[in-house]
Amino acid sequence: MAALSIIIPVYNEGKTIHQILDKIKAVQLMGNLEKEVVIVNDASKDDTEQAIQNYQSNNPALPIRYFKNPQNKGKGFSLRKGIAEALGDYVIIQDADLEYDPAEYNILLKPILDGFADVVYGSRFMGGRPHRILFFWHTIGNKVLTFLSNIGTNFNLSDMETCYKLFKREIIQQVKLNENRFGFEPEVTAKIAKIKGIRLYEVGISYYGRTYDEGKKISWMDGFRAIYCIIKYNFFA
Repeated sequence: MAALSIIIPVYNEGKTIHQILDKIKAVQLMGNLEKEVVIVNDASKDDTEQAIQNYQSNNPALPIRYFKNPQNKGKGFSLRKGIAEALGDYVIIQDADLEYDPAEYNILLKPILDGFADVVYGSRFMGGRPHRILFFWHTIGNKVLTFLSNIGTNFNLSDMETCYKLFKREIIQQVKLNENRFGFEPEVTAKIAKIKGIRLYEVGISYYGRTYDEGKKISWMDGFRAIYCIIKYNFFA
């Protein structure tokens, strides 16, 4: 039976990992898809590993495959590991926090299951779904990075930096990725754009953003790395 692999990179999410897993467990996927959860623990320093193992023991009906990096490698490294291990027909990226809602998986799946798309991005900047109001400069930064990425890819995306990216597995597993941190987003977008005949769709999603006090991890330094990656992977790779 066809399945969706849900890739979750985690770092110090022991207090909330059960909440996102509960949301994933509750989702009824369209097309009778099964779920496969692939968790990659990036050498967390809190009780993340114990929390995941407890959840596995208490929820055997949710298929969870757990991996652990021997040392902290970064989000991009964990995503590459999770993607390589995915067994489902489709692969979606899911942050371990509560900023993105798994109840919206079907919104992203529909263009693929209807036969129109190979890749679907969930945009925080289109559609009428709820968005938490947070950081002005983060929003401007996201729009600038998306604009620069679009110049290189000739796409007209509204949200290149979104977490919610859904791929056919055979497509994403053929893409050679290198970035270990938050450069994953511009790198994968640039390399997807170079696949002949690729069909990329974008759908509106909600966004329940976190503050830094609540655990948000991305910084302005990651923005500079993203610009570097946009230039490197669009024009020199």
